Amino acid sequence: MSDGLDVIIVDDDPSVCELVFKIVNSFYIWGDVISFVDVDEAIEHCLNRETGIAIFIVDVFLGGKSGFHFLDDIAEKFASAYDDAIIISGSASDDIVNMCVSSGINYLLEKPIRSYALQLAVRAIMNKYLKFARKLLQDPLFAQRVAKF
Repeated sequence: MSDGLDVIIVDDDPSVCELVFKIVNSFYIWGDVISFVDVDEAIEHCLNRETGIAIFIVDVFLGGKSGFHFLDDIAEKFASAYDDAIIISGSASDDIVNMCVSSGINYLLEKPIRSYALQLAVRAIMNKYLKFARKLLQDPLFAQRVAKF
């Protein structure tokens, strides 16, 4: 397990999961890229992690479960799971868009996934953490206030 910000991919279609993994792995250098085709295995992995932050790329439909249920199952450990999620869908219907909006998910990509759109979404989430880390390093008073929490 890395000391960085990992990307966790969950898609029950092995070919899509592999494609998304290859795309992210080709540019992502700030942590590990981990993929799962079994949602229960992904949940177990997430709940057994030491840190409670990661970037999630999750398919809407995961066999008998949904990507939203996956995020619900890990939300206690990953408080910002919805903020740090990218939902992928074969068809971004109004219902799926509304579910994303009501869950606080800002990134929805439709299949076939365009690599540049995936890269921009991942980088946007990663940049949030990078800016926060820089602020901690550059502002000792801010770092002390954060450490009190």
